[in-house]
This record gives sequence, C-alpha cells and structure tokens, in this order.
Amino acid sequence: MNTALSPLPDLPMPDTGAMPPPMSPPPPAISRQQKAAIIVRLLLSEGAELSLTDLPEEMQQDLTMQMGSMRSVTRETVTSVVEEFINELESIGLSFAGGLEGALNALNDSINPQLAERLRREGGVKRTGDPWERIMGLEVDRLLPVLEQESTEVAAVMLSKLSVSKAAELLGLLPGPQARRITYAMSLTSAVTPAAVQRIGQALASQLDSVPPKAFDDGPVERVGAILNFSPAITRDDVLEGLEEEDKEFAIQVRKAIFTFANIPARIDPRDVPKITRGVDQAVLVTALAAAEAGGLEESSEFILQNISKRMAEGLREEMKELGQVKDSDGEEAMSAVVAEIRELEAAGEVFFVVGDDE
Repeated sequence: MNTALSPLPDLPMPDTGAMPPPMSPPPPAISRQQKAAIIVRLLLSEGAELSLTDLPEEMQQDLTMQMGSMRSVTRETVTSVVEEFINELESIGLSFAGGLEGALNALNDSINPQLAERLRREGGVKRTGDPWERIMGLEVDRLLPVLEQESTEVAAVMLSKLSVSKAAELLGLLPGPQARRITYAMSLTSAVTPAAVQRIGQALASQLDSVPPKAFDDGPVERVGAILNFSPAITRDDVLEGLEEEDKEFAIQVRKAIFTFANIPARIDPRDVPKITRGVDQAVLVTALAAAEAGGLEESSEFILQNISKRMAEGLREEMKELGQVKDSDGEEAMSAVVAEIRELEAAGEVFFVVGDDE
C-alpha cells in the first residue's frame, strides 16, 4: 500500500485587487489658536483683506503672538485645518453676534437710540472699534462741554485728533486763557503713546455716551421765539409781558430770538430787500405794506420801499392807495408771509440778520 502523502494542491488566493497605498499618519493634534493662525495666514497669503479690529484686544494679541511663535506647517496639516474650517462654516445655519454689544450693534438702526445707550450703560458695555472715529463725527456743540470740563492735557490730545477746522472752531469758543494753555499743551503731545491716546479716546467716548440725549434739537429760547414769530401781535405782546414778570432774563433772550415785521429795518441789510420782495407774491406784499403803514409800522414799510427800484416802489404805493383799509387779520397774515420768506432765506444762507450792539 502506497502510504506516501501526495502534495496538497495550490489553494486559490482571493482576488482583492490592487494593494492600497500605505496610509499617511494623521496630522498632529493642534490647538484652536494654532488653527486660527493657520487660517489667517493662509487668507493673507492669498491676498484677502482682513479686518480684525472689531475683535477684543486680548484676542488680537493672542493671535499675533501665536502667529509669531509658529514656523512651518505641513501641507497635510493645512489641508486638514481648512477642511475642518469649511465643514464648520457649512454646518452653521445662523449666527448671533456675541454679547450685549453685538446685539446692540445688530439692532443699531432698529431700536430707539436712547434705549440702546441706556442698555449699554446699564450693561457696562464698552463700544468696540476706534472710539476716535465716533468722537470726530460729533458736532461742535456736543464736544464743547466735554472739552471745557477736561484737563488741559486731555483737551490737547482731543484737539490733536480732531480735524483742523473742528479743532479751530472749538478753540475759538473757549476762554482766552484756557485756549492758550491747551495750545501750549499740544506742543507736548509728541511724547504721548498710541496706547494712552486710545485710552483717552475710550474714556471720552464713554463720557459722551453718558450724556443724556436731548429731546429737542433747539433750546427753549429758540423754540419759544419761533412760536411767537408766527403768533398774532396781541398774543405775542401778552406772552412777552408775562415772561418778563416770571423770568426777565429769559424774556430778554426770547425777544432777541424773535423776528417780526417790526424788526426789518434793524435786522435786514438794505441790499437784501430786493431778494426778499422777489419771493413774496405782489398782492401779499401790497397788503403787508398797507397794513404796516396803518398799524404804526411805517418805518418797516418805508424801509422796504426805499430799498427796491424806484419804479417798483411807485407801483406798490399806487396799489396800496387803491387797496384802501386792510382787515387786521389779513394784514397780520400778509406780514407773517413776508417774515416767513425772510426766515427761509436766512435758513438757506441767502440773507443774514444784522446783529445789534445789544445782542
């Protein structure tokens, strides 16, 4: 009996196709700060314009220090970080600006400005960004009270940061000695560091934010004067008499703010009279002049007639005679129309009121 073992047949090997390439090791674990530095560096290398000034200063500092400590990163690490960054962006459906300041900035044009300022103060939220941009955009009348109360050194920095025209206007509104002290202090500002200027700007912006906003654009004198300008003479005189009894100084200021038909000779430049008469309907002008002559305001009527062309003045005088007696209400309305025209020209800068010695 043949007991020799026959060789085993060759077993077929499973068909697995081509052998896979060796797997590359995963990139080393890196921190989120390093990932942020990689993304920022990559964007800058591609020519992107990044504005990081809205970030907190601590975050800007950390990013700068992180970028300064890194040398080189492998291509595999960059690819992995970019893919992770893109995936995170694509997974975000909606994002909210962080904190109360972010919410206030997002709602800047949608909520009441006074409410926004109150929430900012109560929440202890400081404005982000450059405070000097906000300060430089404010009007002179808003900046002047702050400038008057600040120390000479802070005032010098403030004027140095403002535009030349605005700084000159503010300087001209200050008392002479204070203006001279601030001007001298400006010569010493070359040693002030940028960080100190930034802190001063933040302090000033915070101080300006703490000033309660005004409910009215004009002061009480201007508002009362504007109302009395268009009130009937009997009402105007009665109100002014009452004001003099209650507050004589306020009454004086209101009288200066009032401009009526009687003020025309004292407050209007004779060269501006033709400009005024051109803007008033001739029938209204005739009525106003006739009412003025009949109501004891001959000086105003003559002032107008003497400062227009002789031919036009003669024509107006003829029409005044033909018109006869004018009702008080019609005369008041016509004189108010002339005053309104003068006010409009003055607001447009086409007519300038003459300032008396007592104003």
